[in-house]
Amino acid sequence: MVNNGVKIEVQGLEIWFDQIYALKPLNIQIKDKEILGVIGPANSGKTTFLRSLNRFNDLNDNFRFKGSISLDGKNIHKDIAVGELRKKVGMVFALPIPLPLSIFENVVYGPRRHGVNDKNKLEEIVERTLKEAYLWDEVKDRLQVSGMKLSGGQQQRLCLARTLAVEPDVILYDEPCSGLDPISTAKIEEAMSRFKDKYTQILVTNNTKQAARVSDRTAFFLMGDLVEIDRTDKMFTYPSDSRTNDYISGRFG
Repeated sequence: MVNNGVKIEVQGLEIWFDQIYALKPLNIQIKDKEILGVIGPANSGKTTFLRSLNRFNDLNDNFRFKGSISLDGKNIHKDIAVGELRKKVGMVFALPIPLPLSIFENVVYGPRRHGVNDKNKLEEIVERTLKEAYLWDEVKDRLQVSGMKLSGGQQQRLCLARTLAVEPDVILYDEPCSGLDPISTAKIEEAMSRFKDKYTQILVTNNTKQAARVSDRTAFFLMGDLVEIDRTDKMFTYPSDSRTNDYISGRFG
């Protein structure tokens, strides 16, 4: 059950990688079905924060943390198995990583792993998610072609469809458009906007204009600190902190 519209609650989260203090005490609530943009210069803690939400940081042997993260009121380190967590909290990375399989098998890889084997159901999942990712019209007649043969922008949308196929509650985006052309970027952003009544979405981006276009709220990180978080329209017009204004206006970053 979502608590007062809060999907994710982070309390006192601190993160280290060996001796590097990557994220300083962080308290933040992410609302159900909002798009939260996360901006800031390199090494500001954006991706470290993002990867904490589905426990990807756990894959680093030097990772340690304090504090807690709750999803729907459940502690993600104590109350949710990591496999179940990553089904609920999907992730789209900066570089598309299609599997060396057909387009069809890329999309159904997750559902198959979770026990879905009915042919009609799998076909429905493929069509639905490729449409949601704005890719269906481009690939519907060649679903058996390798996903590796698609263009970069198409591969990223395929990876998005693969994430959607396991029906997550939350989608994390780590610079999903950093290597894409403007048309592919526009399609990813349009998909994000269309998802608003289905998923909670968190977008890490170095493109402040992208955050301004798609985010309901924006969080500004600097050197491991959350400087401020506010409605996107307010932050990009009247930020509370001069450092936020300096970053948004391009004075550093």
